[in-house]
Amino acid sequence: MAWLLLVATLPGQAGSLRLRFWRQLKAIGAANLRDGVYLLPLRAELRIPLTALCDELIAASGNAWLIEVPDQSADVDAAWRALFDRRDAYVEWAGTLNTIEANFAAASEMESRRQLRQLRKELDAIAATDFFPDESLDAAQRALADAEKRLTRQFAPDEPEAAPGGVILRDRADYRGRVWATRARPWVDRVASAWLIRRFIDPQARFVWLKDIRDCPADALGFDYDGAAFTHVGKRVTFETLLASFGLDAEPALARLGALVHALDVGGLPAAEAAGVETLLAGLRASEPDDDRLLDRACDLFDWLLQSYREPTT
Repeated sequence: MAWLLLVATLPGQAGSLRLRFWRQLKAIGAANLRDGVYLLPLRAELRIPLTALCDELIAASGNAWLIEVPDQSADVDAAWRALFDRRDAYVEWAGTLNTIEANFAAASEMESRRQLRQLRKELDAIAATDFFPDESLDAAQRALADAEKRLTRQFAPDEPEAAPGGVILRDRADYRGRVWATRARPWVDRVASAWLIRRFIDPQARFVWLKDIRDCPADALGFDYDGAAFTHVGKRVTFETLLASFGLDAEPALARLGALVHALDVGGLPAAEAAGVETLLAGLRASEPDDDRLLDRACDLFDWLLQSYREPTT
């Protein structure tokens, strides 16, 4: 394979530039061959930040050359690939995951989820510089997914199992003026789903909050529990199932909100605002013992979120 060499000399007194230069190279994942000589695989997405770095050094009276290096011998190629071995980073990351999991019982749900979100960001950072990935990355991703599932089971043991199959497209006209039922003390997926039902599916919806799903009224439409009319399907959480069931997932703002709910409910790549939304919902649930009132107040939050997602970025 071909390689990129960055050969650089920094101005002697440029302390802040030197620190920024090292940090940027570390973030990109460059290997240090010797003082001032850095190696990376020849990839278009790596050339862009390296070119910008060269321009910055030259503008600061330093020297920088970005050189393409053709295929080397098998021995040299193997030695250079070894410089990018990230197994130690995955081992260290796995140790942190084990520590977090061991503290699940003592930590709050919100704190544990915050730690797992941070750990996912750290795993993404390792993967971004793992130019020759092996089983280590797959194993780390599986371990994180398993940890997220265990956390959900600990704090929400009645969280529904994902049903197999696809989602059937339904006519909203057939779902007006209905009674909808879900588990009491709703958390992210349930309260967001109730908001979606009220705002986009059944404006006259009435909600029943079940302490025991076996007490669901015969005429009620259940959601977000095993056996409910609308629940987790495949990789979709209930909110996403409702979006797909009623053809609402074509709207980008609602689809973006679905990704947020998914990340907060079962894990995944979180949006920047996820932690703030989770904190607000946690405070709301702690301060509002009545589930109907909880939904009324949460609807304002989801209205604001949707409006912000619909606003053009400036």
